[in-house]
Amino acid sequence: MASPVVARGVCHVLVAFEVGQSIDLERSERLAATGARRPWRESRRAPQQFGNRPAPLRIVQDAAGIPAVAGLEPLRGQIMLYDFGAASVSVTFPLTGALESLPALSEELYGHPGLHALARTRIAALLEIVAPAVVRPKLADAVEDYVIFQIDAFEPPVGPQALLREHGAIIARILRAEQGPVSEDEVADALAARLAAGATDLAIVDWNASLVYDPEPAETCAVLEFANVQLLEVRFLDEQLDTALEQAYDTLGRAGRGAAILRSYAADLDRIAELEADAAVLFERVTNALKLVGDQYLSRLYTLVSGRLHLADWDASIVRKLQTIGGIYQKLADRATARRLEVLEWIIILLIAISILLPFLPGFAGH
Repeated sequence: MASPVVARGVCHVLVAFEVGQSIDLERSERLAATGARRPWRESRRAPQQFGNRPAPLRIVQDAAGIPAVAGLEPLRGQIMLYDFGAASVSVTFPLTGALESLPALSEELYGHPGLHALARTRIAALLEIVAPAVVRPKLADAVEDYVIFQIDAFEPPVGPQALLREHGAIIARILRAEQGPVSEDEVADALAARLAAGATDLAIVDWNASLVYDPEPAETCAVLEFANVQLLEVRFLDEQLDTALEQAYDTLGRAGRGAAILRSYAADLDRIAELEADAAVLFERVTNALKLVGDQYLSRLYTLVSGRLHLADWDASIVRKLQTIGGIYQKLADRATARRLEVLEWIIILLIAISILLPFLPGFAGH
């Protein structure tokens, strides 16, 4: 069956960064002298309570300096700043041509180094301006990208279910960035996480990309972008914990040698406590930032994308590493305390022995 032609659509390339511990969005808006803080409620679909709290700062930028990809000239750029210290750069390209041409575009966009470099440059430039509004400003090395293929209409028109039934293999190749044929199992897995609110829309979510066929896609795309930012945040925290865990193992290996047996681990325990507090604050801010109560479609969408990105597994890994690190240092502290008490006991015994022996030593009699 002939591949339908995309009559109207765009492609959003999202690149997320960690820029600090937290961001004062109101002050950032004043410092940047541009942008707007708008909730995601842009259509009838979203209930009143839906959106980000606090609403992120959205800064729309022109396409100057953004490289073309696969012959597509970018339409615009955008930066979203979140209060929990993350930023997301979005570059939008037009979508045209046959659906079967999109797997090649998806493969070229996969981890595109030029777009990553451009996104980092733009975030760095913005961070210099809004640095006074950022707690511990630092552009981290960690980056997380995602692609949303937003299709508004096909020519000839095709319904979502017919599109899925007749062209599912092509969609799977788009989502998996594969130009060549893929197996039936791969197709089934790529298309497994999908949902629709009505007869005219469809969202198919995968770990690297999503296809959104919807006349009102704004909130769907916003949830997908937020999930990508959330993935970045948990990955960033997980990398910090990996470093702390390596340091803990190294400290454990040196704990029984030399003067280290008497070392106080109070500073290490304080550092771990601070790390645990930072993790708790991050979880709280990221989790509470998104309000989906009352919107079943968007709640289900977030559940789907969370599952595809394994956010629950990342959370569990972070909790486990925090417990492991805290346990290591606590055991080291307990061991050091026990050894100091043991040394103190030997000192007391030695002093008692000396006090007993002193009267019998020549020159000390009568003293």
